[in-house]
Amino acid sequence: MTVEPSIDHRTTAATQTTATRETLEDYTLRFAPRSYRKWSTGVVAVSALGGIAYLADFAIGANIGISYGTTNALWGIAIFAVVIFATGLPLAYYAARYNIDLDLITRGSGFGYYGSVVTNVIFASFTFIFFALEGSIMAQGLELGLHVPLWLGYAVSTLVIFPLVIYGMKVLSTLQVWTTPLWLILMVLPFVYLVVSHPSSVSTFFDYGPDADLGSMLLAAGVCLSLIAQIAEQIDYLRFMPPKTPENSRRWWTAMLLAGPGWVIFGAIKQVIGLFLAVYIIANVADSSAIANQPVHQFLEIYNGFLPGWLAMTLAVVLVVISQVKINVTNAYSGSLAWTNSYTRLTRHYPGRLVFLGFNLVIALVLMEANMFDFLNTILGFYANCGMAWIVVVASDIVFNKYLLKLSPREPEFRRGMLYAVNPVGFVSMAAAAGVSILVFFGGLGDTIKPYSPLVAIGLALVLPSILAVVTRGKYYLRRTDDGLDLPMYDEHGNPSGAVLTCHVCRQDYERPDMTACETHDAAVCSLCLSTDKVADHVLPAAP
Repeated sequence: MTVEPSIDHRTTAATQTTATRETLEDYTLRFAPRSYRKWSTGVVAVSALGGIAYLADFAIGANIGISYGTTNALWGIAIFAVVIFATGLPLAYYAARYNIDLDLITRGSGFGYYGSVVTNVIFASFTFIFFALEGSIMAQGLELGLHVPLWLGYAVSTLVIFPLVIYGMKVLSTLQVWTTPLWLILMVLPFVYLVVSHPSSVSTFFDYGPDADLGSMLLAAGVCLSLIAQIAEQIDYLRFMPPKTPENSRRWWTAMLLAGPGWVIFGAIKQVIGLFLAVYIIANVADSSAIANQPVHQFLEIYNGFLPGWLAMTLAVVLVVISQVKINVTNAYSGSLAWTNSYTRLTRHYPGRLVFLGFNLVIALVLMEANMFDFLNTILGFYANCGMAWIVVVASDIVFNKYLLKLSPREPEFRRGMLYAVNPVGFVSMAAAAGVSILVFFGGLGDTIKPYSPLVAIGLALVLPSILAVVTRGKYYLRRTDDGLDLPMYDEHGNPSGAVLTCHVCRQDYERPDMTACETHDAAVCSLCLSTDKVADHVLPAAP
């Protein structure tokens, strides 16, 4: 027999109406249903790769090259690429296969329902750090081309992003697809010109800086590895992949690999180009050491070699603006999701994504005004330890605990009531890996091993989840295994089911993976209404 909701529950449902409408725009905080996922594999891949159009890679490549020399920087970039691809693959597969973002994956991969809040904060930090970095580069371009003061350029580069992010995935995918061809031409053309017209620049590039040194390689890799959380932004697009079927299997795998872990291939290439351009400018332009690591100056110098001055300046500014808009809409969007997700779970109140969009942009603007560009290596090196600890722990849980040891449930779980509040397997592993590696990074365990903090973070995050899963016997993954609904969760191809149920709280229809039973009212309830249930009236009890 169905029990009618009380007056309090009706009031709660009414207050959730606005939140429900907003989350249905791009399924903020939710499983992305197949009814919404109408994009082809190719469009999803191009949209995801459009988000890596940022110029920070050029600045990072230039900075590590200037600090450690070409040889050490190239080895550092190679280490970075291997680690990113290996850890990003299982995460990207899970996102594309089960249509959920990295926070939802993290919950069921060793962290628990509330335990993953800390990783959301880590990811949100990534988005505002790199928003600030990209906004700084855009402001440098506006100052150089239009004589806009830096402080005003920082504000402009922040404010212009807000209206573009309001409408979510539909607007972002269109923006990324249409701007990518022009961006590619403007980026590749000067590099090709330089190599063809100045072949001696290649030998100058390889001769720059000191000889190979393992410590320097790892320090360079540590700076690059600050980008490890970029996979979370790729996943914000990959979760909209269409169902994988025998007919589209090859296209599906190609798109997932390229737009998921494959982003690092393009990222590494950009870092090498940034390093190449910096070395060229240092060798050929007088008094250039202060600007060699600034992408706008890098491209302007090369454009000036074969274009009239006015056109070179115009193209350099256009490249910077397009690049920064393409990536910062993704930074702003993903950051707003991360903050909103954390706040909603902790307070059981959904304030709306736009509140945290503004919050994220304000933090980024403060960083820009503080001139973070001058201490970039330190910020990124420190952040890398936290990011690596999180990503590697989740990847380790998927590969080892789910597939090899079978102590972690194979299919992802993210719904409240199905998970324990905190799972020590992932939570403790990440805290230990991040804590020890940060201690190493700041020399707390001696200067000898200081360069090896990336290896410490990766090593601990790789082995601790399996050790803790064995010790706890996988007890803290699932609070219960039955969600109370008789409908199957997956179709005949292993894709999330498209069967539709109605949430009795918000009165909206959602697909099967987003729903659980509500024993109190003999009905079904969606994941967001579960998250905002202040009295746990709709939450299933723990398994006996």
